[in-house]
Amino acid sequence: MSALPETGSRVLVAGLGASGLALVRFLLGRGMRVRVADRKPASELEGSLSQVPEGDVELRAGEEGEDLLDGCAAVYASPGMPWDAALLEAARARGLIVSSEIDLFFELCPAPIVGITGTNGKTTTASMTASVLAQGPRPVLLGGNIGDTVLDRLDEVRPEHWVVLELSSFQLESCRRPRTAIAAVLNVTPDHLDRHHTMAAYIAAKARLVEAQDAGGVAILNGQDPICVEMAETAPGRVVWFDAHSPVPEVPVPGRHNQLNALAAAAVGRAAGLDDDRIQAGIAAFTAVEHRLELVEEIDGVAYYNDSKATNPEAGLVALESFPGRPVVLIAGGYGSGFELSAWVAAVRARTEAAVLIGESADLLAGHLEGHLVRRAGSLEQAVDVAGDLARSGGVVLLSPAYKSYDMFRNYGERGRTFKAAVRARAGAK
Repeated sequence: MSALPETGSRVLVAGLGASGLALVRFLLGRGMRVRVADRKPASELEGSLSQVPEGDVELRAGEEGEDLLDGCAAVYASPGMPWDAALLEAARARGLIVSSEIDLFFELCPAPIVGITGTNGKTTTASMTASVLAQGPRPVLLGGNIGDTVLDRLDEVRPEHWVVLELSSFQLESCRRPRTAIAAVLNVTPDHLDRHHTMAAYIAAKARLVEAQDAGGVAILNGQDPICVEMAETAPGRVVWFDAHSPVPEVPVPGRHNQLNALAAAAVGRAAGLDDDRIQAGIAAFTAVEHRLELVEEIDGVAYYNDSKATNPEAGLVALESFPGRPVVLIAGGYGSGFELSAWVAAVRARTEAAVLIGESADLLAGHLEGHLVRRAGSLEQAVDVAGDLARSGGVVLLSPAYKSYDMFRNYGERGRTFKAAVRARAGAK
């Protein structure tokens, strides 16, 4: 069954974020009559509403009831809508098509796809992989959970492309068949359990990337991760353990985790037919991804790193292990609950001289870090100044929150940009 109904059908786009706007543009271009709904009132959607193209579009702001489905042949959900949301369950009960932006792209993309998922390291590895594949003869498009929406760029994709997609669990669960020529799963640790409810459901969402391949596919897996090892049993095609890749690439960004990310990108490059010289050239050409161990400034001998994309303790732990032998002042805290903190707390104690805590989890973390040098800050700007005053020359101020951003910011990107602005303001004041 196609993810697209007949031309002229009424379809519902649920959610007016970047993905929703891309869907509206695409569906109008395919001759659909589009109803757009968002639970937010119109007063909170002015920016998005101004980007809705002209055409047969019906806007329904501040609504989420089942009557939105009346007269529709399909509903397309944003990544932020749980796949078991009442509206989607009602659509299924009516026999409607239930799909998403990334599901449409998988169905319609004419080029082979490299899909990359994992709890941590997806963005860096996808970007490294695109840099590696760009050393070969084929053009490369990078997207998915990174950069611009891919549906907006479908028309530029040709069969000779490589398409590299960073794929979240939210996106993967919305795809009927996330078909890839090469699928990489980097690691799986607890995350997004408020959305998936159980660890088993979260693992199942990630595993779909491997299970959906055909016998000609290549699954690039982490032999050091027990869940990835189990996934190998479901792979229809060839399995490659990227942690065993040789030769080991030289990586231009800090952190042992980035060595593993580079090995995964290298394994994809080899599966795509590139030789080791081209693979190394692609790794060497890679520059740090924004909000992932991104060097912002050096002020009075102190390096300020933005790792706002560390939205869980496992990602925060990886960042803490990236500066061996250097004195670190950590800025951490934010939104979330239910995390296993013991390894992260031990690393903070062992690898930092001080921690500056922000956000909703600050009280909880202060209790876990009792006896360690801890300071509190009411804003990220204040945290930068407190951390900068505590840091010493040759050391690092590291924003690696280990929590999500929603208590203080719209997303980790806004949090990272706020940190960078505060650091640059401090540099300008020196």
